[in-house]
This record gives sequence, C-alpha cells and structure tokens, in this order.
Amino acid sequence: MRVLVTDPIADAGIERLRAAGHEVVTAYDAAGTALLDAVADADGLIVRSGTDVTEELFAAAPDLQIVGRAGIGVDNIDIDAATDHGVIVANAPEGTSAQLPNTPLE
Repeated sequence: MRVLVTDPIADAGIERLRAAGHEVVTAYDAAGTALLDAVADADGLIVRSGTDVTEELFAAAPDLQIVGRAGIGVDNIDIDAATDHGVIVANAPEGTSAQLPNTPLE
C-alpha cells in the first residue's frame, strides 16, 4: 500500500508503516495542485489538522481506500465525500497523548 503523509507525524509512526511493508511518501506543506498530484496514486492518506481533505482531493485519488487523522476530530475531512468515494475515515484521538508526559511545562 502506498501511504501519503501530508502533515508531520512522529518518525516512529512512519517507521512502523514501513516495517509493515507500506511505501510511505511524505508531502509536508503540499497544497493545491501539488497536493492533488501527490495523492493521485495513494492508497492511504494520513493527515493532521493542516490538510483539508475535500471532495476535490477524493476525486483526484481514485485508489484511495483510507484516510487516517492523527489526532482528535475529523472536522478537516469531508465525511460525505469520503462516503461517496467509498473511503474509510479513522482518527487516533490518543495518538499525541503519549508525548504529553515528555512535554516540559513553562
């Protein structure tokens, strides 16, 4: 499976995907046509809050099977468009909580 990651996630997450045999491509800060080109041959997409997953994006990704939202909520993902295109949407609400104990308080 070719997985496109458009927003930064932990290196461990990317390594875990690769260890499972997935081809991982990062396109941080891709927008507009560059984002549509990057997602065109993706089977999976991982985003955070920086990427809006719209009808236009789904239409540009005919092989897309799943969108994973690293974090809470899916407000940046057009759920109706995902449904129309047969794409599963999942989130990981506790995906960032593992780092919380290691975050210094100022």
